[in-house]
Formats: sequence, structure tokens, C-alpha cells
Amino acid sequence: MSSFEFATANKIIFGAGKVKGLADQLSGRAKRLLLVRGRSSRAIPQVREILSGLGISHIEFEIHGEPTVDVVREGTKLAAGCDLVIGLGGGSALDVGKAVSALATNPGDVMDYLEVIGRGQTLAVEPLPYIAIPTTAGTGTEVTRNSVIESPEHGVKVSLRSPMMLPSVALVDPELTYDLPPETTAASGLDALTQLIEPFVSIKANPMTDAICREGILVAAGSLRQVYENGADTAAREGMSLASLFGGLAMANAALGTVHGFAGPLGGMLHAPHGAICARLLPLVMEANLKALKSRQEGHPAISKYDEIAQIVTGNRDAVAQDGLNWVTELVRDLEISPLAAHGMTALRIPEAVEKAMKASSARGNPIALNEAELTEILERAM
Repeated sequence: MSSFEFATANKIIFGAGKVKGLADQLSGRAKRLLLVRGRSSRAIPQVREILSGLGISHIEFEIHGEPTVDVVREGTKLAAGCDLVIGLGGGSALDVGKAVSALATNPGDVMDYLEVIGRGQTLAVEPLPYIAIPTTAGTGTEVTRNSVIESPEHGVKVSLRSPMMLPSVALVDPELTYDLPPETTAASGLDALTQLIEPFVSIKANPMTDAICREGILVAAGSLRQVYENGADTAAREGMSLASLFGGLAMANAALGTVHGFAGPLGGMLHAPHGAICARLLPLVMEANLKALKSRQEGHPAISKYDEIAQIVTGNRDAVAQDGLNWVTELVRDLEISPLAAHGMTALRIPEAVEKAMKASSARGNPIALNEAELTEILERAM
């Protein structure tokens, strides 16, 4: 058996209604904190009430849209004098909170620490304690060690990354996702599925992440279509919150692939939601990977893993990779995922996106290196 390491948040709390126990996680830990939050959530009044009851003063920083370098800088200034950060919201709010907690204790600017476009320095000082409370089911960022940040100047999304950035507490309450509209449910849910499939077939997969991915794919397969069709299905909501959490655990300890290799550049170029991009690309990348593996590396272990994915999602023990690909393709169609053109993508921008994707750190876990022609074809079909 291969050797591996596994790291995650110091504590994971999962379950419907668990946000009510936030007071137990805060008691004695903070006198003043920064609450980084999205625009709306049923939990905002609850969190405010808990902070008031504990006598903890706080500043609120509301996040609109995708996190950018300037947003992180603004949040870092607000964190001065705080001894804890809470992130409450979707992936954007949680990523900003995670980055702010790190930069609040480390000298310099966010660009000093960003991958690819920045100086890539390592954090020297432990971040402020960080409690991550997701209100969507998709990114899994409540248990990852990086924060994805957009640089409009460079037209790309890249990561601020450090083992020290794993949250102190990940508090996952499925009740906070009950009000999500179908469009958000679909895009975030397919992001969660992507973050289970890519680590499962990645070159950095290990026995522990494989076990998590198998269970997560099974839960997502049994929940995503149901919750899209009926948002009031609480069991399916819980299933997708669990699948999202498992996806975060898997990608933080294995690796991602070409879907996410594209998602960073395209997110920066188009200013489109991360989940919507991943959702559109997932079946196309799966197909390209399978074709490349069978033509260039027949017998590669990822091929049998794609067979296993098919068996999990279809419930058919005799299913093969093509059956799984067909299942994912139909799911993307039925969840009405828009083509990239709907987000402003044009054929003229494909070469730029391919060039950036080939440099993206997120693509390095792909089971096989796709060439420029293969990457170009993926985007052409995604239009």
C-alpha cells in the first residue's frame, strides 16, 4: 500500500441545526471578531444573536460576487484588532475569510503569497482562528487549505495556499442550504461531484481519499437530481452537504484535474461562477481523459476507476466508463447547465484559456496530460 498523509480542519461538525451550537465553539476564544458573510442567509440573524449573547463585538464584511485581490485587501484591513474570523456563506465568502485570517497575521500583501501570478511566499505565522460555515453545497472549501482569489489585472483565479490555512472549525449545517434556488443548487452540486470525481482518478489519489470519493459520489448520485427537482427534500439537501464536505476532504488531500485547470482561468476571464464552469466542463473533460488514456496509456488505473464511477452512479455492477460518462452528460443536460457562451466566452478567447490552463496548478493531478489540441476541443464543445 502506498504511503500518504491526510490533513483537514481541526474539527468538523456536521448536522441539521448544528449552527445553533456555534456558541460552544466561540466561548472563551474571542473578544472581537470579523464576520465575513454573503448577502443573505437564514443564519445571519442567528449568528448575530449568538455573538450578542456572548458579549463578543464584531465587524461584518459583506461579500458580493467572486473574491478578488482588492476584496481580500479590504477584509484584511478590517481584521485589524480581531482575534478570530468567521466565514458564513458560499465559497466566495468562505475563501475571503480564509485568506483574511491568514493575511491578518502575516506581513506584506496578498500578492506576496499568491501562486502563479504572485511571489508564492510561504506563510510564516499561524493565521487567526477561522470558523467556516458554508451556506451552499458545492465548494467544500470549509475543509481545504487554500483560498481561490481572482486577479482582474491578470484575468485569472489563483490560490493562496498553506497547510496552516485549514480552518479551526468546519461547521456544516444542511439547514442553511434549504433556501438555495435550483440554478445555484445545480451548479454548486455539480461542482461537488467534480471535486469527488477528479481526486478519485487523480495521480495523487490514495486509499483514504478513494474511500471518501466512493461514498461521496454515491451520495451525490442519489441526491443531486432529487434536490434540483424538489428543493424541499431535506434528505437530499443533507446528502449534497455531505457530498460537498467529502469533495473538500478529497481534493485537499489528493488533487484535482483539467476541469479545475480550466475553471481558474475561465473564472478570471469571464467573471462567471466557479460552479457553473465546472458543471459545463465535467463530462467533456471525462470524455477527453478516457479517449486519451485508452489511446496513449491503455491499462492505466484511472480507466478502471472511471468504470467504478459508472457502477456507482448507475447502480449497475456491469457498467463501464462510457455508461458513467453518459450518466453525467444527461445529468448536466437535465440540470440545464448553460454553455460557456452564455457567460461571454467566444472562440477568439479559446487560445488564451488553453494557454493559461496549461500553466494552472489545479490541472497537475489529471490522470493524463492533455495536449493543446485536446484542451482546445474541450472548450470548443463547451461553447
